[in-house]
Amino acid sequence: MKGLRFERLGTGRHYNIVLHIGSSYVPVTDESFEELKNKSLLPAERFLDLLVDKIGYSNYLKDQIRAELDRAGNPVTQITVLQGAIRDL
Repeated sequence: MKGLRFERLGTGRHYNIVLHIGSSYVPVTDESFEELKNKSLLPAERFLDLLVDKIGYSNYLKDQIRAELDRAGNPVTQITVLQGAIRDL
């Protein structure tokens, strides 16, 4: 599947949420997810910067997040959809 999307795996786990980056995924801490959720009404460009900062713990991962957004289509639209989805998790 192309693009970025969050998935809740459950509760009470070490990582309850993962961010899918195309066919790969990265675990997301509850603290990082809550911060992203609390900031989900930011403009798309600012939210993307926050997302990359919080989830991209290496330069490689930061590059992969941005590259996947470019591969999957309009990055601003994708981030806007991601912001709506994060509020529902």
